[in-house]
Amino acid sequence: MAIAPKSFLYAHDAATGVATLTLNRPDRLNALTFEVYSELRDTFAALDTEPGVRAIVLTGAGRGFCSGGDVEDIIGALFGRDPAGLLEFTKLTCDVVAHMRRCRRPIVAALNGTVAGAGAVLATASDFRIASETAKIAFLFVKVGLSGADMGVSWMLPRIVGMGRAAELLMTGDFISAQRAYEIGLYHRVVPVEQTLAEATAFAANLAQGPAEGLAVSKHALDLEAAMTLEQALDHEARVQAALMVHPDYREAYEAFRDKRPVRFAR
Repeated sequence: MAIAPKSFLYAHDAATGVATLTLNRPDRLNALTFEVYSELRDTFAALDTEPGVRAIVLTGAGRGFCSGGDVEDIIGALFGRDPAGLLEFTKLTCDVVAHMRRCRRPIVAALNGTVAGAGAVLATASDFRIASETAKIAFLFVKVGLSGADMGVSWMLPRIVGMGRAAELLMTGDFISAQRAYEIGLYHRVVPVEQTLAEATAFAANLAQGPAEGLAVSKHALDLEAAMTLEQALDHEARVQAALMVHPDYREAYEAFRDKRPVRFAR
């Protein structure tokens, strides 16, 4: 089945192997709706095995990346749900992150303008974050009477910025600037506004030239080994690395080095 979401834009550049997902409600700072959540979940699940896709860019149209859940379409609507209905919704939001992390393709978030609430979590769940100078970020949940434990962010964020900084961000809900996010390791790069998407796309295209299986194993290991002892991690890495040594990409890298030519990993 072709990937054709209705609630955001999808494009695949067959030449580079980069798929781009663009949240497309610029008049609402790309606030999320129930439909967007559902289609993001399904799209990331499909991109795990979509032929020709080797890297993914996630971005937002207009002057903001994503301002979180829509105040009326989601937040207001949730007051009409019973506890079972609320749990159904929160599990849906968590499923989006689960499929982002399970997706074997590297995900590059191109962050422009406001990155807030669930939008900040989508950025955190991406593998890389390339931000514009205007990309302020906040995990706003405590500001609306909820907790910073939302969509897995209190598991992910400490592993990126450390426990102390994560506690500050999640328990104050305050915005920090793009420069501050870069300083604490949350953003990988900060670039001029007009270069954000191009920089992220070029970064993704470079990843797409790499060994797809090797990158997939690397991404999985970063999450999997967080719950392992050193001995378990050593055993896991010995096994996956040995398995990759019989993959055609390993021989190709060797032969390219030997023949003094560019490497051509499997497509």
